[in-house]
Amino acid sequence: MKTLLAAFALLLAAAGPVSAQEAPQPKTSDLTIETAAGKSFHFAVELALTPEQQERGLMFREKMAPDAGMLFVFDQAGPRAFWMRNTLIPLDMIFIRTDGTIANILEKVPPQTLDPRTSDGPAKAVLELNGGIARFLDIKPGDRVVHPLIAAAAPKS
Repeated sequence: MKTLLAAFALLLAAAGPVSAQEAPQPKTSDLTIETAAGKSFHFAVELALTPEQQERGLMFREKMAPDAGMLFVFDQAGPRAFWMRNTLIPLDMIFIRTDGTIANILEKVPPQTLDPRTSDGPAKAVLELNGGIARFLDIKPGDRVVHPLIAAAAPKS
């Protein structure tokens, strides 16, 4: 028993102190965007599922890997509006319908603005990527986002 407690104490010490103000890191997941041109692009996304995670979003981040992003998933589809308060990097906002298709894309949204950026119609999810990635990869409305938290549409014929 002493050995087990000693190992546990070592594990806690190695983890270091945890600040009360630190927000827990969101879970990450793999996401794929399939384009109408037949290309697939893979991203490692953080999941913003709780109201707290969704409110914080990518605030205070100074950089993000080119193949990274954040996926906001909501219980139901509806009109979505996002702002860039305390967000330090420009972002592409990709609004996603319940069937996984992209409704609209707002490119290179300027950081630290309070102007609402809205979906064209109801959206079940919003994907935030580094500003300019959507254009660089030729991702367009109508392309499909594949992720377990977004319902799969009928297969393409």
